[in-house]
Amino acid sequence: MVDSFIQISIQRQTLELWQRDTLLQRWPVSTALKGVGSQSGSYQTPLGLHRIRACIGAGAPLNSVFRGRRATGEIYNEDLARAHPDRDWILTRILWLCGEEKGLNRGGNVDSQRRYIYIHGTPDTEPMGVPRSHGCIRMTNQDVVALFSQVQPGIPVRIKY
Repeated sequence: MVDSFIQISIQRQTLELWQRDTLLQRWPVSTALKGVGSQSGSYQTPLGLHRIRACIGAGAPLNSVFRGRRATGEIYNEDLARAHPDRDWILTRILWLCGEEKGLNRGGNVDSQRRYIYIHGTPDTEPMGVPRSHGCIRMTNQDVVALFSQVQPGIPVRIKY
C-alpha cells in the first residue's frame, strides 16, 4: 500500500497499520518479556525505525510451524507443544524486520535483521497485550494473516516505547 506504515507501541502493546494520517487497523501484540533493547542475545525488542525486509509464509495454513524462516510441514497443536515444551513457536506468517538506524538497530551487535526480529504468529494460548516474547513482536494467527495481506517488503515499521 502506498504511504503505509506500521507503528508498534511497547507501552500499549499494540501494532497499528496506518495509511498517511489514517489509522486503518489496530491489533494487540506481545513484545519482549525482557523489555526494550537492541543488543544481540538480549532477548529484548529493539526500538526505532525498521522496514519489512521480507514477507514469508503466503498461503500457509493457520498454525503452520516455521523454523529458520522455512515451513516445517507441521501444524501447531497441543501434542506438538507437549513434545517440544521449550520451543519458541513461530507460526502462520513472518514479517522479517530490518533496522534502519545505524548503531541503534542496524549493524554490529545491534542489527535487528541479524537478530531475526520478526512480526509473527504465535499459539492461540499465548496472551496478547502482555510482554512475553523473546524479542519479536507476536500476534494472534488470525491477526498476523490480516496484517500480512495488507503489507509488502519495504514498508516502514516504527517501534516506540
